[in-house]
Amino acid sequence: MIQKFIENGYEIVEFHEKADIYVINTCTVTNISDRKSRQMLRRAKEMNPNSTIVAVGCYVQVAKEEVEKMDEIDLCLGTNEKKDIVQCLEKYLQNKEKSEIDDVFQTKEYSDFGSVTYTEKVRAVIKVQDGCDRFCSYCLIPYARGRVRSRNPENVVSEIKSIAQKGIKEVVITGIHVASYGKDFKKHYQLIDLLEEINQIEGIERIRLRLN
Repeated sequence: MIQKFIENGYEIVEFHEKADIYVINTCTVTNISDRKSRQMLRRAKEMNPNSTIVAVGCYVQVAKEEVEKMDEIDLCLGTNEKKDIVQCLEKYLQNKEKSEIDDVFQTKEYSDFGSVTYTEKVRAVIKVQDGCDRFCSYCLIPYARGRVRSRNPENVVSEIKSIAQKGIKEVVITGIHVASYGKDFKKHYQLIDLLEEINQIEGIERIRLRLN
C-alpha cells in the first residue's frame, strides 16, 4: 500500500509524525490484536483530529459493523480493497463516497498488487498466495482472507526477472498458506514448480519462504 501511495505522489511519514492521512492495517488473529487495532486508530486521530483515518485489513473485514461505529474512522476498506486504496481514498476525499467491502468468499482470483516494495538493498518480498481452506476452529483467517487464491506464475517470474536486473539477489516468497500455492489452478502446478522456475532466473542467489 505504501508503494501505491508513493506512485501517486504522496509523501510517507513515520507514524509518530503528524499526517493528513493515517492508514491503519488492522489484524484480527486474537482479541488482543483487535484491541490493539482499535487503540492505534484512536491514537492516530488524537495526533491530528483533522486527519482522515483509513482502517483497512482483516479486522475491518470480519467486524465491519463494529469498526464503522468508531467515531475516529472515516473510511473502512477490507482485504480485497487494499490494492485500490488510493482510488478509494480519493473518492472519499472528493465526495465522501465510501467503498463497499467485498465478500471474500466470492473472490475467486488472486488480487495482484503488481510491483513490490524492496525491504532491503538486496532482498525483495514477493507475495504469491492469499487465503486459506483449512478452517481451523481457532482461526479467523479464512473469514478474513477468503479461500486459497494463487498468483499467476508468469507474473511472479516476470516480476522477479525484473527485480534481478536491478541487482536484487534474494527473494522472499510469502503467502497466507504458501504451501497451498497452485491448489486453485486448473492445471497441475505447485509451489515446487514455481520455486524451480525462480531458481533458473539469472541473478537470484537465494530464495526464502515465509508465512505472511
